[in-house]
Amino acid sequence: MGISLAPPERLATLNGRLPTITTLCSHSSLQIFHGARKEGFRTIGLAAGPTPRFYDAFPLARPDQFVTVPKIVELPSTAPHLRSEGAIIVPHGSFVEYMGAEAFTAWDVPVYGNRKVIGWEADREKSREWLVSAGATMPRRYGDASEIDGPVIVKYYGAKGGKGFFLAKSREALDDFHPTGPYVIQEYVLGTRYYMHFFYSPISDRGYRVGHGSLELLGMDRRDEANIDELYKLGSQEELLKAGIRPTFVVTGNVPVVLRESLLPRAFEVAAKIVERSIELFGGMIGPFCLEGIMTEELEFKVFEISTRIVAGTNLFISGSPYSDLVEPNLSTGRRIAQEIKRAQELGRLSEIVS
Repeated sequence: MGISLAPPERLATLNGRLPTITTLCSHSSLQIFHGARKEGFRTIGLAAGPTPRFYDAFPLARPDQFVTVPKIVELPSTAPHLRSEGAIIVPHGSFVEYMGAEAFTAWDVPVYGNRKVIGWEADREKSREWLVSAGATMPRRYGDASEIDGPVIVKYYGAKGGKGFFLAKSREALDDFHPTGPYVIQEYVLGTRYYMHFFYSPISDRGYRVGHGSLELLGMDRRDEANIDELYKLGSQEELLKAGIRPTFVVTGNVPVVLRESLLPRAFEVAAKIVERSIELFGGMIGPFCLEGIMTEELEFKVFEISTRIVAGTNLFISGSPYSDLVEPNLSTGRRIAQEIKRAQELGRLSEIVS
């Protein structure tokens, strides 16, 4: 048995009934609702402003109930109603970015996974501390611009989908960067980007064993970014700036990829160490997470970021991926979350996966 994450009173409202899977109507909500429905759950969609109409176009992924507030920051006010409905919140990137780690952590509603992990993801200093201490190879980070001796990428804190990221070929090129919030300067690594969608279950006794549970690979993608492309990022930025176009890294879509099979053992080894270290640091990362990294021509995988919840790249695989189909046919990450909640309740172990 693992550790208990949720205080007993937070789960008391469930009273043995099947929970209601709840998430914000954004990001990856379609597959979360779709997966929950396949596993027999009722669903609640949270929204800011009017009830979103686009769900009418997707009847198999439309939530059974909507709860709306004028602004996302007012979501904590919905806690009494959500508890009465037996809600379990499934977090995704829109919660991280628009609600904020502090407010989300304090929200008095059952949350799938260990809510402490959100603070580790949102703070790039803490995130790097975690990954490096787990043995992950990361791009070099520069504490001061005077240290820069090659191409760099500047990133803001939080889940901004690449918005505002800035690429510089040299120290002098940083003069064109005008920060609007906390940021870090990181070595720009040449190679192929891979976004690996893992799932860690502390209650599973099958598969690739890690800690007291198991690790699964459910998919993999790369990302299309608004107006800058993969092979020409370093060379094109200056010319685009001269033309009055500011290049951005805003993610606009995702493309499925498959990793060279001989590299899969290394991917699992890195992910396993990161999970094990999370258990030591804050009681464990639970459920879906994404390792975002670069595979160099020397076949070294450098992790540049971790997303500690379901990522939008999993939306490619609502009917399964080349990897998840080898776990279970037609398995999406959204459905895998629903399966985990159902099994934990059947085993009387909800407190180990809900906080």
